[in-house]
Amino acid sequence: MKENNYENTNKSLKKRLKPIKRALKIAGTFLLSMFLILVITGTILVTALTVYVVSFMDDAAYVNLDNLQSNYTTYIYAQQGDEWITYDMISSQGEKRIWVNLEEIPQFVRDAFVYSEDERFYSHDGVDFQGTFMAMANLFLHFWDTERGASTITQQVVKNITGDDAVSGIEGIERKMREIFRSIQVEKNYTKDDILECYLNIVHLYNNCNGVQAAANFYFNKDVSELTLAEATSIAAITKSPQANNPLQHPEANRQRQEYVLEKMLENGAISTDEYEQALAEELTFIGSMSYTSGTEADGEGTSALSAYDNFDDVSSYYVDAVIEQALEIFQDTYGIDREAATEKLYSGGYQIYSCVDLDVQKAVEEKFLDSSNFSSTVLDDPPQAAFIAMDYTGHIIAVIGGVGEKPYPRCLNRANQAIRQPGSCIKPISAYGPAIDLDLITWSTRFKDVPLKILNTDEGGTMLWPKNYSTSGNYGAWSGEYNFAYECLNRSLNTTAAQIIEMLTPSAAFNFLKNDVKLSTLVTYEDGRTDIARSPMSVGALTNGVYLEELVAAYQIFGNLGKYYEPTYISRILDRDGEEVYVHKFRASQVLDESSAYVMNRMMETVVTSSRGTGRAAKLNNVELIAKTGTTQDWKDLLFVGCTPEYVSGIWYGYDIPKEIPTGTYYSSSQIWKNIFGEIADAGTITEFPASSSVVTREYCLESGLLAGSRCTETAVGYYKRSNIPVTCSGDHTGLTDDSTFIETEEVINS
Repeated sequence: MKENNYENTNKSLKKRLKPIKRALKIAGTFLLSMFLILVITGTILVTALTVYVVSFMDDAAYVNLDNLQSNYTTYIYAQQGDEWITYDMISSQGEKRIWVNLEEIPQFVRDAFVYSEDERFYSHDGVDFQGTFMAMANLFLHFWDTERGASTITQQVVKNITGDDAVSGIEGIERKMREIFRSIQVEKNYTKDDILECYLNIVHLYNNCNGVQAAANFYFNKDVSELTLAEATSIAAITKSPQANNPLQHPEANRQRQEYVLEKMLENGAISTDEYEQALAEELTFIGSMSYTSGTEADGEGTSALSAYDNFDDVSSYYVDAVIEQALEIFQDTYGIDREAATEKLYSGGYQIYSCVDLDVQKAVEEKFLDSSNFSSTVLDDPPQAAFIAMDYTGHIIAVIGGVGEKPYPRCLNRANQAIRQPGSCIKPISAYGPAIDLDLITWSTRFKDVPLKILNTDEGGTMLWPKNYSTSGNYGAWSGEYNFAYECLNRSLNTTAAQIIEMLTPSAAFNFLKNDVKLSTLVTYEDGRTDIARSPMSVGALTNGVYLEELVAAYQIFGNLGKYYEPTYISRILDRDGEEVYVHKFRASQVLDESSAYVMNRMMETVVTSSRGTGRAAKLNNVELIAKTGTTQDWKDLLFVGCTPEYVSGIWYGYDIPKEIPTGTYYSSSQIWKNIFGEIADAGTITEFPASSSVVTREYCLESGLLAGSRCTETAVGYYKRSNIPVTCSGDHTGLTDDSTFIETEEVINS
């Protein structure tokens, strides 16, 4: 009975446990499956993560700190006395950076940055992993209100060099991973001193300053080696938040951070309590200018480490812009690359460029261009623009200004060498008079009648009288019919005489001289039916396009240095980052006029400023000889003056960027503007007279015939003549010297 009960109970229990066993079996199978899935998934994830990490390791290309100084900065030097000083610096980021070796940086300056930015710098391997984890977690969990940084000095160097700087989201995490691998790699390949030197030279310190040297110059007018502890910690305080801690605009924030820097230095034993208290008590004076000058010399080149140019920290000068443009052209030619590649090479190649600028002259002229009263006595609502350029007689361009007023931004329009304008009568000495004297077609006293040419009118048919005179006394455009000597025609700027000389010379001869000998690059041989090989362009300057002021002024050097032409340049030489010469300007003269011809022209052009009827008489100087020519274009759209003293050849242009008539009575004459801008500098020259030519003699000439004065000539004057082309002696019979003809006839068609 009991056995039956036991069996029945056992059967009942088994029956009840059967669903539980089934459930456990299902659960076990499920758990086992889930475990296997997790294992497989985990394996996949680990594999994927491994591949992902390896890919980042591959992407973390070798970070090279070698030649970092050269890679970031190209220096432009200017000569001051016997010393070359830094005129400006350019880099791919557009910053002002002055490299200084670590041993030249005081220990307390180094400590100020290390203990405030990365106090375990000397013990870690490039990465603070605890801080990095917290910073990455904060990207998603936002424990802190602001982005939390944990970058070591090594990581900051890597970020600055690579430019890899994403801060948020997945991109921020990816960037941080690359940065970690790169930093570890940097620590394996470079010493701590290498890394710290790099950091202290590239750290951003606001106000366009990168590196402790530039910051010391700008904020305290000192070399970094001269900083006090208080000054050093004030600079280090900028690093955490450069804009917010900038001491010029936010001195209180800077002071608060400075106290933190000092506390960290004291805490780490870098300074004593006395030094800490003295630094806190020191009253700081901030300068805010890169006007500091140092007598130290750069390796091997005798160059000052710092600049004496007091707007060094502002918009680059027009001269620096011109240096950059010429350097780009040199790089394209030298390396056979395009402009984009040349720009990259210039801005990141660490070149040393030796310019031809005269800092004193450049600065003086810049100040003149800031004062509108040098151009007009009237305050105009729509004032014209202007440009100026000066060079010496071997082609060194010593000063250039591309516009009136404050320069708006780097590499803006430089009207002196980038704007093409009509030269007006400034073309006459180089197109007509100079070549004609050189070919013995005219002399000082050759007589010309003030009458126009009769030419075919291609537009309306028939004939027309041309050209008009813009400077003849009397009515505008009138012809006096009077006879004038060649030098008078030049100083009065008679268009009729220039046209007659071009008839004698031929337009093609004048064109060839301008294009091939004095290098006017903008002349047109033939373009869309137009050409500058014609009467109007060569005699009165009505060119198809116009000329650059720079090239026009360079052409005039032949009248001050006995006929020699030198190619103008802003750069004397360029060295690469290894000190090897990339470019040396060849100061080679081309004798484009015989020295006797050039000196006769020199004496003729002096009358432009000394004659009572000379168009440039307002420019006359007191102590130094000046020769010149004025230019005015049709409808008074352009005013020009090119003047030569024994030391300088210079020129100025005045007009609107979009050519239009300059309102009469609103401006000074071009000769007066030139004198206002450059007269004081020119008149202070130490050389007061031009070199004479032994092949030129002075002779009396007859004021009636223009021939050498004979015994029967009662009215005479003294002129300058080439020994090879002295006029015959006047017989004294002055009959037949005038005629009743009104026009010189020609059937040649004028260029419209």
